[in-house]
Amino acid sequence: MLRISKLTDYAILIMVELSRDGEMLSAHSLAERIRVEVPTASKVLKLLVGGGLLDSFRGVNGGYRVNRQAGDISVAEVIAAIEGPIAMTECSIEEGLCSQEDSCGLRGNWQRISLAVADALQQVTLAEMGAPTAPKANPLHITTLNVS
Repeated sequence: MLRISKLTDYAILIMVELSRDGEMLSAHSLAERIRVEVPTASKVLKLLVGGGLLDSFRGVNGGYRVNRQAGDISVAEVIAAIEGPIAMTECSIEEGLCSQEDSCGLRGNWQRISLAVADALQQVTLAEMGAPTAPKANPLHITTLNVS
């Protein structure tokens, strides 16, 4: 099963929360709003600032603010800021990362799959994530066959 990490999930929650009104919020306020511990929120915020998605301001009235509109920030950008490049396998990122590379012919197909996933995530913005929608039926429902 493919899943994003908890930190990435929190990052998306934080980004959606910050992009709602475009206001500046402290790490403490954000932690309260998304119901996580302050150190966890602070860690995520630091990664998002490092990823170029947030601006941070020091001081008594400081905090964090998104630096673009919610419709201009994709889910893929948030994931990449927390987890690094979106890839299904090491070999689909770049050559030389996999010890099986010389004897395995799957790299091209893994790259194709990784690009499809990254493209799908690039198509969804924070504005869309923040807009409530009804869950859809699982489009990836895979039926198993009993072979006797």
